[in-house]
Amino acid sequence: MTEPFGTLLMVGNPNVGKSALFNRLTGGDAVVSNYPGTTVDYTKGVLVVAGREYKVIDAPGTYSLEARDAAESVTVRLISENSDAAVLVVLDATRVERGLYLALEVIERGRPAVIALNMIDAARDRQIVVDTHVLQKILGVPVVPTSAVSGEGVRDLAEMIRKAQKADIEKVRARADGRFDEPERSGKCAGCGLCGGC
Repeated sequence: MTEPFGTLLMVGNPNVGKSALFNRLTGGDAVVSNYPGTTVDYTKGVLVVAGREYKVIDAPGTYSLEARDAAESVTVRLISENSDAAVLVVLDATRVERGLYLALEVIERGRPAVIALNMIDAARDRQIVVDTHVLQKILGVPVVPTSAVSGEGVRDLAEMIRKAQKADIEKVRARADGRFDEPERSGKCAGCGLCGGC
C-alpha cells in the first residue's frame, strides 16, 4: 500500500504532549514559523520512516475545528490548506474523552488519520486502562499508545503513519453504539480495516 500523502499534520488539545511527540518524531530538528497575518506560531520538521520522507507540521493546540481563538483558527486553516495531508490526532491517555471530539471532527472531514494515545505511562501510573484495540475498532483508524517523555511507542507510531486512513463517520457512530458489522478478527488486530493484521 502506497500512501498518497507526504505531509503529516499533528493536531490535539493543548497540553497533550503534542510538541514533545513532534520532537521525538522529527529528532527535534524543527523550524518555528509565524502563520501569515497572525502572531501564532507553528512548527515544521521532517520525519523519515523506511526511506519515506514526511513533512510534519505541529499545529497549535485546539479543542475543536470550530475555531474560537487565533490559535484554533490557525489549526483549522492548516488543515484546510493541507488537504493532501494525513492527520495525526494526539490524545491524552489520562483523559481520552476530552480529545475524542476533535478526533471525530477530523474523521468527519474525511481526512486520513492516525491516533496517538499519548501519556500512556501516566495513565498506567493512575491505573487508567484504555483498551486501544477497542478504540481502534470503533474509530476505524490506527490507534497507537505512546509516551513522548520516555519514547515508548514512538517507533510504532512512526511506522503506522503510512497506514493512516479515512473512516466512515456513520460506521463510527454505529460501532460506538455497539453495532459492529465486520466479523471479529483473531489475534491482536483490532480491525481498522487496513491490512487484516496490525
